[in-house]
Amino acid sequence: MAKRRVSRSRPRLSHVDPRGRVTMVDVGAKAETDRVAVAAGEIRVNQAALSAVRRGAVKKGDPLQAARLAGIMAAKRTADMIPLCHTLALSHVGVEIEPAAWGYRLTATVRTRGRTGVEMEALTAVTVAALTIYDMLKALDRGMTISRIRVIEKRGGRSGHFRRRS
Repeated sequence: MAKRRVSRSRPRLSHVDPRGRVTMVDVGAKAETDRVAVAAGEIRVNQAALSAVRRGAVKKGDPLQAARLAGIMAAKRTADMIPLCHTLALSHVGVEIEPAAWGYRLTATVRTRGRTGVEMEALTAVTVAALTIYDMLKALDRGMTISRIRVIEKRGGRSGHFRRRS
């Protein structure tokens, strides 16, 4: 097999070694700091499904409470699903679900004190919460759309504070 050359002019990715092999980043020398990440997403749902949720008439139970719990559980298991994520001791995971005329806005806030950030945990929480709503409502609306999953804010660590402008 031919060796792949890594260009010196391109920035190096932290999860790829100089030979192009995937590696887990060594965070052992990093300082422990308080870290917070907030992620958001949306799920668009038809009016029949929204009405059933608001009336408490979903046969599987309350999809919003199930989604909140699923998001919290998913954040705690992120390293089991994303191959190069570090296992983190999370100090807080919160999942908020706000109704909108077209469905729901989801927001996850994750905190830890550690050597690496919690963006992946927040993104995972939002994604799994949205998937849980989909699962519980798919009999009423197979056309639901999950979208706009993104990091809204990140604090802590060497790179400092990030806040999405839009």
